[in-house]
Amino acid sequence: MQLKWTLLIGASALVMACAQTPGEDIPDEAVTTPEEDIEQVVEEPTETATVQEYPAALFHETISWGLGSNNGYVFSHEDGDILASTDETGIFNAVTLDEAGAVTALTMSDDNAVYAQSFFPQDDRVLVTSDSGGNEIYHVYVREEDGTLTDLTPGEEVRASFVGWRDDGEVFYVQTNERDPQTNDLYEYSAADYSRKMIFENDGKDIADVSPDGRWLALSKERTNADSNIFLVDFLADDQAPELITGHEGDISYGVYDFTADSETLIYATNEYGEFNQAWTYNLVSGEKNPLIEADWDVSFVFDSPTGRYLVSAINADAVTELTITDNETGEAVELTNIPDGEVGQVRFNRDESEIAFGVNTDTSPFNLYLADLDDGEATRLTDALPDAIDEDDLVTAEIVRYESFDGLEIPAVFYMPKQASADNPVPALVWVHGGPGGQTTKGYSATIQHLVNHGYAVLGANNRGSSGYGKTFFHMDDRNHGEKDLQDIVYGRKYLEGVEGIDPDKIGIIGGSYGGFMVAAALTSEPEVFDVGIDIFGVTNWVRTLESIPPWWGSFRDALYDEMGDPATDMERLRRISPLFHADQITKPLLVIQGANDPRVLKVESDELVEAARENGATVEYVVFPDEGHGFQKRENRITASEAYVDFLNTYLKGEPEQQDADAGGDNAVE
Repeated sequence: MQLKWTLLIGASALVMACAQTPGEDIPDEAVTTPEEDIEQVVEEPTETATVQEYPAALFHETISWGLGSNNGYVFSHEDGDILASTDETGIFNAVTLDEAGAVTALTMSDDNAVYAQSFFPQDDRVLVTSDSGGNEIYHVYVREEDGTLTDLTPGEEVRASFVGWRDDGEVFYVQTNERDPQTNDLYEYSAADYSRKMIFENDGKDIADVSPDGRWLALSKERTNADSNIFLVDFLADDQAPELITGHEGDISYGVYDFTADSETLIYATNEYGEFNQAWTYNLVSGEKNPLIEADWDVSFVFDSPTGRYLVSAINADAVTELTITDNETGEAVELTNIPDGEVGQVRFNRDESEIAFGVNTDTSPFNLYLADLDDGEATRLTDALPDAIDEDDLVTAEIVRYESFDGLEIPAVFYMPKQASADNPVPALVWVHGGPGGQTTKGYSATIQHLVNHGYAVLGANNRGSSGYGKTFFHMDDRNHGEKDLQDIVYGRKYLEGVEGIDPDKIGIIGGSYGGFMVAAALTSEPEVFDVGIDIFGVTNWVRTLESIPPWWGSFRDALYDEMGDPATDMERLRRISPLFHADQITKPLLVIQGANDPRVLKVESDELVEAARENGATVEYVVFPDEGHGFQKRENRITASEAYVDFLNTYLKGEPEQQDADAGGDNAVE
């Protein structure tokens, strides 16, 4: 699996274009383009539709749901209640749902997001994680049956995460960086009294998985951004040093998917045999390797059900996750019924594997949770994430399109055309740049994008060279070339939009978060006349400082990160050349900057200095700072404020309409 420095945080981040499945990573490769797809064009609007416009507050009343960890117990031991996280109160908390969808709150935080991980195997205690103000220093807590929280990983700078359970239910595993801030050691905790012992002292590798029987530990290590390895530790062996199992020559990426339920086999990813990640198996005793899943796309994830009867797998098919549940007893795929046509994710099995909980996401409907009987596949929806006041028919289904860049390379993109657009009523447009580098804009519901489209802005989610999902060759085309050739792919996104009927060719802006925010600032500094406005959401502006100040817990892949972006000690000239801060005097177009004060990945000073420098140059700059957020916005009120800021800014500087601030927008946030 390829390394790309993913600056985004997860499904709760404001800048995520679509819902993705937490804990089930989409690997970093992608697709060769069939000729018929290259010639695909947007279906042109023929007449202006009447669409009701909704405020940002209503879009962000969308309720986000996520199930507990796939490495934990998501169904309770006695009554089968389902463990989940939701921001129904405005911030994420842990809850349970019964088979009818009735919700019971387990935590009631009103400041820091709390994420559900696992029930205990024999009682109703629950493991949860939480950080402080978005600083990403997560702790692992036990939510006791009386509702109190016990911190299992105290220490202000200790960052920890839940790894999984041993299959006898007597111990669970937690990794923490308390011994060395730059690496994670593995601890075994007693389920009875929380006593613990370190079972693996790490030397800088990434802890990937522990086998169900507790015998095997899988580790991964990035050597470069194109080359990685897998190691195994046998806790029953006299010598417990990590053993390399993927010795190879050249650039090949390997990653861990899962151990099988019988603890006899490791399922792993490799791009050794082509452009895309395939799933292979490794016999833990004999060392024999065999192919498991091959496709013309990346295999996104693979895992066994707890007993091994079912195998769950997915491929990343042209920005859409296609999931399959295979019954290993029959060899047949489980057919789920009574669900919308969309992406299925977060499959979790109950204790006897008679039922599964899962979620479904579409472009026009947020991620909703379902419960299905595995005998007949009939599903029951448990949640209703889209506010009743929004008519789903007013929302827009995205199209997958492709356009040519400056050198003829085909760039895949996810395109949203407002329903009110037509040849007689052309609308302004935005090129949306995803995070990363190496992220991917995919289909699926985004409250932020749907709010923009609903208010008459077309959105082109460009997957520039270097994006994951389109093959390893495409993936590595931006190596040591960031803000240059990949930026030209974005520039040519504007050229593409100019030729689409229903879009005003004179009103096209750029928007992006994290690495996408860097691309916004880079566009306004190095191509200052291309875009009419820019919205930079916590984007990197000074790569020298950012690479020198990466969080200590990223120490395990610092060398690979430097291989991808450049080492400040030896590549200073290029890093300064691509850093927008050093060219801020070129900014002439209106700019909106959004930043979280507690961001550990893109420090607030990055945005502060860009804003100051651009204003000194006489540019129009609006600046919104959230004092209680990090890299991505976890609180609903802040997401609403940000979305309102986007539309108000665009209405003023792109559409040319008078600015109309939401009366409730801003709150305690610093708005300049």
